[in-house]
Amino acid sequence: MKETRIAWLVPAIMRGAYWQPVLREFIKTFPQTVFYTSQVWPDFNPELPGASVIQVIGKYRFAKTQKIDTGYSRGFILTSPTAIFPVLRYKPDVVFVSSFSLWTLLAILFKPIGGWKLILVYDGGSPNVDFRDDNFRINSRRWMVKSVDAFATNSEAGKEYLIDLIGVPPEKIEARPYIVPDTEVLLQRQAQMEAAELNAKRPIFLCVGLLIPRKGVKYLLEACTRLKQQGIEGYTVIFVGDGDEREALQAYAKEQGLDKQLMWTGWLEYSRLGAYFQAADVFVFPTLEDIWGMVIPEAMAFGKAMLCSKWAGAVEMMVDGETGYVIDPYDTEVLAEKMKLFIENPELATTMGQKSQERVADYNPVTAAKFLSDRVQSVLSSEP
Repeated sequence: MKETRIAWLVPAIMRGAYWQPVLREFIKTFPQTVFYTSQVWPDFNPELPGASVIQVIGKYRFAKTQKIDTGYSRGFILTSPTAIFPVLRYKPDVVFVSSFSLWTLLAILFKPIGGWKLILVYDGGSPNVDFRDDNFRINSRRWMVKSVDAFATNSEAGKEYLIDLIGVPPEKIEARPYIVPDTEVLLQRQAQMEAAELNAKRPIFLCVGLLIPRKGVKYLLEACTRLKQQGIEGYTVIFVGDGDEREALQAYAKEQGLDKQLMWTGWLEYSRLGAYFQAADVFVFPTLEDIWGMVIPEAMAFGKAMLCSKWAGAVEMMVDGETGYVIDPYDTEVLAEKMKLFIENPELATTMGQKSQERVADYNPVTAAKFLSDRVQSVLSSEP
């Protein structure tokens, strides 16, 4: 019997470490798989399982049309249209496409020639990605989904958007997180963490991400300033990441006299992050807009209590008041109050952290790969 051939068309791997563990498991079911992309991120590791099926073709560029500091900047993904030719030569039975890019359009236009089934994966929704106020985009997407055989979305928000606004029939779509943590990869270089961080004043609040306005770090610092004004200094915040706003953030922290409470590690390799997740007591994610926010399930997998922005897609993984607290980062008074709760009640982080770990126990590369494999089986078994 002929083995099913699968092709993925993903213009850019924003985080290679997220995809590789899932591909590692996916190819156990469908070994004849090729994952085409035009850009891999710096943390892409060609030596890890799952990397063998990744092929870099063409070029990638994001053409920005509107800069938005507090959210995703708007624009268009520009990718090489010739990418469709390797796919045609490969002759896949099923093609996965990512969101509504040029490659998705090409997979639709060449579908009658290639004879493949088409599955669209949609990571999730957010205001500047959904383009609810752009009739051209919305109408284009409504036209495109008519040629798609099945949909897989990473979040309930993504499912709601595709059904309610884009018009996807509910029976064609399934929602389950496939952007999931792999604690083994995160702990590959556990010994690299310096003892200074492990001996930091507890509780330790951890914030991982780019130091850019969209991530809302300045509001976390403002909450720390509020704590200082109340005479509360017995805690540590570790910032893992780098970005254009770092210098300004550090200058603000120094002005407010927060140096003793803060640590800045800069950018770290993905394989080193696990040690920081382990050392922390509470994870803080003050983002102003995120389609998902992989750091949320990662921190939960390590059993961490959460302070998560309501503007993060992954907030749906949490149970407010049980796994942590959902916060509005703009409301720094409330954020400071929640931090104070953890500072004054150390046992709270432990209790909520256990609930977090239980909550995400079933979300891992194995279950994510099964979810995606099941979508393949569904289109192959459907009527032509």
